[in-house]
Amino acid sequence: MEVPPRARSEPGGIGRCWEVAAMELSLTVGFDGSEPGFRALDWAVDEAAVHGLTLRVVHASRWERYELSAGPLQRRAGEQAGRDAVGAAVRRAEERNPRAVVETEVLAEDPAQALVRASRTSWALVTGARGLGGFPGLLLGSVGLEVAARALCPVIVVRGDASGSGAGARRILLGVSDSPGSAEAVRFALREAAARGCPLEGVRAWRCPAHETTPHPALADGVCLYHQARADTLLDEALTAPLRHCPSVHPIRTLVEGPAHRVLVDRTSGADLVVIGAHRRPHRPGPQLGRVAQALLHHSRCPVAVVPRVEDGARG
Repeated sequence: MEVPPRARSEPGGIGRCWEVAAMELSLTVGFDGSEPGFRALDWAVDEAAVHGLTLRVVHASRWERYELSAGPLQRRAGEQAGRDAVGAAVRRAEERNPRAVVETEVLAEDPAQALVRASRTSWALVTGARGLGGFPGLLLGSVGLEVAARALCPVIVVRGDASGSGAGARRILLGVSDSPGSAEAVRFALREAAARGCPLEGVRAWRCPAHETTPHPALADGVCLYHQARADTLLDEALTAPLRHCPSVHPIRTLVEGPAHRVLVDRTSGADLVVIGAHRRPHRPGPQLGRVAQALLHHSRCPVAVVPRVEDGARG
C-alpha cells in the first residue's frame, strides 16, 4: 500500500483543523510481535504518514516475570526478545513507508501501564484488538481495554476492517453524544476526515423514553417527534461550529432511532474509523468506559478511536 509522504500542514490548509502544538508530539503504537500487533503497526505507519508525525514504537513486557524469581540470564533474554521485536517493527514500518521516521522504546514494564504513561506525551496511541496480553474469551485484549479506559490522549484500537487508513478512504464515523468528551471527539474526527479527504458522518441516536409514552397514538407521535427534533438540534450544534474551521470536510448528518451502542456498531461497516468521546478522571479508580465505548471496542467492524476529555492538570 502506498502512503502519502510526510508533510507538515500549510497555513490555511487542513492544518487549520488542529492545534500546531500537536504536531510536536509523536504517534505511539504498542507492539508485542503478535499478528494483531503487526496490524496495529501497519495502521499506525499509515496514520503517522497522513498527519506528518514521528512514529514511536513501544514494546513493554515484564520479561523478568515474577520479578525476583528470574535470574540475570532470563532478564537479558527477555530484553533481547524485546529488542528483536522492535527491530522487526522498524523493518516492517520502513517497508510500508520508506519515508517513515521511527523511534523505539523497550521497557521492562507492564504493557498497559507503560502505554498509559506514554499517553501523556503522545498525539495518540494505537493498539491491536488482541495481543499477548489478552485473555481467552475476550473480544478485546486486556491491554487494549485498560489503555482505552485510562489513557490521557486519543486511543485507536485497530480491529475489524483496518484497510481504510491509506488510499481510497471512505468515511469517518463520529458518535455524537452529550458526554463531556464529545467536543474533543468532534475535533479529532474532523482532523481525520480532513487529512484523508473523506466525508465525516456524524451519527446521533435517539429514543423515546418509555416513561413518556402514552396510550393515545396522536400524543405518542408528538412525544417521539419532540425527541427526534431535540436530537437533530443537538447534532447540528455539535457539528456546525467546528465545521467552520474545516470547510474542506463534507459532513453527513445521520439521525437513527435506537440504542446508541447498537446504532454505531451497525454503521461501522465500510468506515475507516469510528470516533467516540470519553471523560477521563485520572484520580477516579476503576474503568471509565461507558456502554457505547465497550460495545464498539468489542464489536466494531473498523478501528475505534476513544477520545478523552481530560480534567485540567492531568497531563502535568
